Amino acid sequence: MDIYEHDESFRKKGFSRIAGIDEAGRGTLAGPVVSAAVVLKEGVRITGLRDSKKVPEKEREPLFYKVQSFSIDIGIGIVSPEEIDRLNILRATRLSMQLAVQNLSRPPDLLIIDAVSLPRVSIKQISPIKGESISASVAAASIIAKVERDKIMMDYHLKYPNYNFEKHKGYSTREHLEMLRLYGPCPIHRRSFHGVMSLELPF
Repeated sequence: MDIYEHDESFRKKGFSRIAGIDEAGRGTLAGPVVSAAVVLKEGVRITGLRDSKKVPEKEREPLFYKVQSFSIDIGIGIVSPEEIDRLNILRATRLSMQLAVQNLSRPPDLLIIDAVSLPRVSIKQISPIKGESISASVAAASIIAKVERDKIMMDYHLKYPNYNFEKHKGYSTREHLEMLRLYGPCPIHRRSFHGVMSLELPF
């Protein structure tokens, strides 16, 4: 079954408004976690659509605009580094997904969520592991969330150029860790994350 047939199987069961949900930035040391909820038009097929982690960076933005063109609704949810530290990353991820659903123009009748359940959302939902490789709607959400978060991190690069956020987007690359050791954390670093806490630097 391909990613489009997966979603179509639920349409055949009577679900007409299916929202795929995915996040970007869950594992980074800096910046927000961003989730997207995407309701694709029925019957569309977007060439090259797949998990954003498998899409080269130069191809993501064109796919982003294709997804926008072939969607009937898109919601975005953003949770800040401060909220991530306060809530923990799982709760913050769920909150960003809930916000994405709330920011749709009207509620869907089924949520397909990548590996996470939303107990505070009453809409019927399924949470397949690696949902972005199974569902076209989740794959679309992964592209939207990734590109939206990358744009945020590019803006942070202009504000905090020492960390080179435009390159690594806050992930724990060797370069990012070296900049953390050299300059210490900046206001968008997640103080509760081990890669930041383990530096034992004054905040």
